Amino acid sequence: MKNIYLVRHCSASGQHKDSPLTVEGMRQAQLLSIFFSDRNSPIDKIYSSPYLRAIDSIKTYSQQTGIDIEIDERLQERVLSNEPIDDWLEVLEQSFTDHNYKLSGGESAHEALQRVNELLESIYHSAFTNIIVVTHGNLLALILNQFDDNFGFNKWKELKNPDVYLIKYNQDVQSVSPLWKTKDTN
Repeated sequence: MKNIYLVRHCSASGQHKDSPLTVEGMRQAQLLSIFFSDRNSPIDKIYSSPYLRAIDSIKTYSQQTGIDIEIDERLQERVLSNEPIDDWLEVLEQSFTDHNYKLSGGESAHEALQRVNELLESIYHSAFTNIIVVTHGNLLALILNQFDDNFGFNKWKELKNPDVYLIKYNQDVQSVSPLWKTKDTN
């Protein structure tokens, strides 16, 4: 049995690939570290998007445990277009209903899933048992949609920063469950 923890990054100051975590995001990264430290199953591998906000979301845990973060380009956020989009929410919603829909210079949901599924397949067949995969909301929602047809645009809007979902994988049997509960600061 493999446990694959899909993590949406903590709160960041923007969408650029080098956007740092906010002060709240840094606090969330500490909470993520505690969350994973408290798990009964020790983590043996960490993969992350190359974006700073994803790396920094799991960096505290990585440093505390000595587990290196393997940067994987296949976990980067999906680009909807290489041009600014005024109605990007409408475009994103359409991409959830038509996985082949894409704008100029952008990536369709189908293309994004192809790249991330390559990584997931390699994880399924690896020697690792407990794996953390840190990515972004759009890509996370597309992954979850493969397991639950109801996980579409509206569920994407409900994702939190951070958020954690667990894929339990045993050969061809897979299940997914949400794990993250919002932590209060008070």
